[in-house]
Amino acid sequence: MGSNHKKIKLGHCTFIFIAICHMLSYDHVDGRSISSHKTIEHTEAIKTIQSENGDIIDCVDIYKQPAFNHLLLKNHTIQMKPSSYPKGMVAKTSEAELLQDWHKNGECPQGTIPILRSPQDKPNRKAPPFSPSNQLDDDVAKNHEYAQVSSLGGNYFGASARFNVWKPATFNDEISLAEMWVVAGNGNELNSLEAGWQTYTALNYTRSFIYWTRDGYQKTGCYNLECPGFVQTSSKLTLGGKLEPVSTYAGEQFEMAIYVHKDKKSGNWWLRLQEIDVGYWPGSIFTKLSDRAEVIIWGGEIVNSEPQGRHTSTQMGSGHFPSEGLGKASYIRNLRYVDESGAINDAQKVVPLVTKPQCYDLQMGNIKNYGTHFFYGGPGYSDKCL
Repeated sequence: MGSNHKKIKLGHCTFIFIAICHMLSYDHVDGRSISSHKTIEHTEAIKTIQSENGDIIDCVDIYKQPAFNHLLLKNHTIQMKPSSYPKGMVAKTSEAELLQDWHKNGECPQGTIPILRSPQDKPNRKAPPFSPSNQLDDDVAKNHEYAQVSSLGGNYFGASARFNVWKPATFNDEISLAEMWVVAGNGNELNSLEAGWQTYTALNYTRSFIYWTRDGYQKTGCYNLECPGFVQTSSKLTLGGKLEPVSTYAGEQFEMAIYVHKDKKSGNWWLRLQEIDVGYWPGSIFTKLSDRAEVIIWGGEIVNSEPQGRHTSTQMGSGHFPSEGLGKASYIRNLRYVDESGAINDAQKVVPLVTKPQCYDLQMGNIKNYGTHFFYGGPGYSDKCL
């Protein structure tokens, strides 16, 4: 099936799209060395559950979650569910099992939320501000590699996609991820909401994650619930938890559905994973995203620390090139956005970008019922990827 895909030639990307790509970059390498597996315990946990892979989940009173330590959320009233959904979005819970590894050993009581005990030493995300008017920073550019598509210059009130989930090999405390960015502003005023899956060397599992920033990754934002900001409402899903099962090469494929949409009544940006409302980013913690998004990006990313002075062997996606097609290459399908009327639309006009196609590449797909979609990824180091 891969032979039917039209090869995307990306050798001469325009400056604006390279800038947008790096505007969203963040340095996972800085501070990524994880020297200890000690975890931060939530002292007010009502119940604690340990998963089969060793994750420890603390069930914390929903009103005592980290979000309410944010200065802008001191008097915040929890919105327990969206006031409305985008037209065409139907709530269901039949696919939740993909994220439920820890549920084998228990559930969090009503009125609590599950919070993963995170490592004391964990990956940092930070990057200098980028905008189309800035000069590119070569030191940052060489450490981050992307295969992604963007929907640019619109008025967006949400986005969604279905990601098939893999466990790419990672090395040297590097990271490999697939995600969706919902973005407004640039430089120091960059606001970004992010959700997807990732693997990194120290914690050897594929995990869900979310992230946010309101100042271009300078002083605000974090993964999951590791700082005040995101308000979780679901007792079913753990952000940062292990994803199980994952796809296998030439075998069964498993997907994670991700939705982000703005509740116009409250101004909050709601997150849904596997058809379950997980919680929201309050609109009040943002500047540019307090209104709407300007850019949506879907794609894969790796960090290349250039071990031994050569390109890393850290894989992106399935670790195979997109030309291998369905069942072998990783994909992101049914790319959609929410317009100002609240309707979901296929993202038909997307701009592809690949930073190093000899290492990781991208091809748009033409599979029926997959909507706008693409295959992406690759193995990293080879005789062509040096």
